[in-house]
Amino acid sequence: MAEVARPVEAGAQAAGAVRVAAAAKDALLAALVAGFLAVPILAYRTIDGQTSLELVERWPLVALAVGSVFAGRLLLNLYWSAEHVPGAGAFAAGLAPLRFALGGLGRYLGPIVVALAFALPFMPFSNRYIMDLGILVLTYVMLGWGLNVVVGLAGLLDLGYVAFYAVGAYSYALLSQHLGLSFWICLPLAGILAAFWGILLGFPVLRLRGDYLAIVTLAFGEIIRIILVNWQPVTGGPNGLSGISRPSFFGLEFKADCEPGTFCGFFGVAHSPLYRIVFLYYIILVLALVTNFVTIRLRRLPVGRAWEALREDEVACRSLGINTVNTKLTAFAIGAMFAGIAGSFFATKQGFISPESFVFMESAIILAIVVLGGMGSQMGIAAAALAMTAGVELFREFELYRMLVFGIAMVLMMIWRPRGLVGSRTPSIALKDRKAISSDLVKEGHG
Repeated sequence: MAEVARPVEAGAQAAGAVRVAAAAKDALLAALVAGFLAVPILAYRTIDGQTSLELVERWPLVALAVGSVFAGRLLLNLYWSAEHVPGAGAFAAGLAPLRFALGGLGRYLGPIVVALAFALPFMPFSNRYIMDLGILVLTYVMLGWGLNVVVGLAGLLDLGYVAFYAVGAYSYALLSQHLGLSFWICLPLAGILAAFWGILLGFPVLRLRGDYLAIVTLAFGEIIRIILVNWQPVTGGPNGLSGISRPSFFGLEFKADCEPGTFCGFFGVAHSPLYRIVFLYYIILVLALVTNFVTIRLRRLPVGRAWEALREDEVACRSLGINTVNTKLTAFAIGAMFAGIAGSFFATKQGFISPESFVFMESAIILAIVVLGGMGSQMGIAAAALAMTAGVELFREFELYRMLVFGIAMVLMMIWRPRGLVGSRTPSIALKDRKAISSDLVKEGHG
């Protein structure tokens, strides 16, 4: 037996060596292509001299780029053929307990993150910059959860989601300026108006799917932006709208004079601009949690299961007797409503809005958050929003390479995690737990 096993082991080692050599050859070819592209892009840079432009050579940067491509491609090839590389199987088996432990911690991760979010303003490192960054992250989290209803649950590709964001912002600004309504009254009204526009978008695209649906929604977003630019008597045109009213804390304004009707005058504390920022932070945190709660509850209702059936197969969905018209309209309306509420908060936070804040790039960022986080996954979308907003802020000092790192990260995500950070989704409805079913079968004598 030992004599027979030796040739088998030798053959496996030879096959593994061949695969490693093939992986190295492919990585070398990729490095050559990268070098060919990097020379005209990275090798030279023009800078302003005293009298003329000067060329600066950057060959070490080219070498770094080529070496990174070679190493990354080699590791990628070895990863794809891991089952054929000696020792890779044992390494993967060693990671299995760690994956199981992380999966068990998943159920406690949500409450821990929410508790940390509520405690963030009281952390020792908390300051104005941290609070503004937290507000930005939570705004994109809310937008991602709203778009998740349309893209992740219903399977409708929407490239014009920023249009509903803009409708909510301008609705709040116009209602508060011309009618004198408070923030708490304008907030639901902005969501209702955005949902109305979502229904208007839903009617023309009832028979469209795939690329055609994406083109129509993209056009809708551009139409809204062009209207905001050209309807100057109402929207202010390119100049936008300023002087948007701020929310009050139960009627107490955040003013510096500390009069009896102000926040600092009522509580007897010194005025600080951070009080208003913390108040806005808690508002967007509560709005995001409400969005999360509502979307989870809707997913478990019949309308949520209809969304998921529509996402999987529209023809089968119709054959089951599901009204696809109402299903699509409800998805567009509910997703647009959350975007409108987020837009109204954005308007009151900034105090100024203009069409430049609602360009197509915003829709692309929100869609990237949903896709990278995992379509249908609430926790994954929150993690992706944190990575794409706070992560970009961390690279602000490296402005020249920030988008390069961002692009590389997205490529790596599509290679290793094509279904997103959290690719698995909890079923909307289940008859029974697997362990319970197995135990019942054993009790009945079927085991």
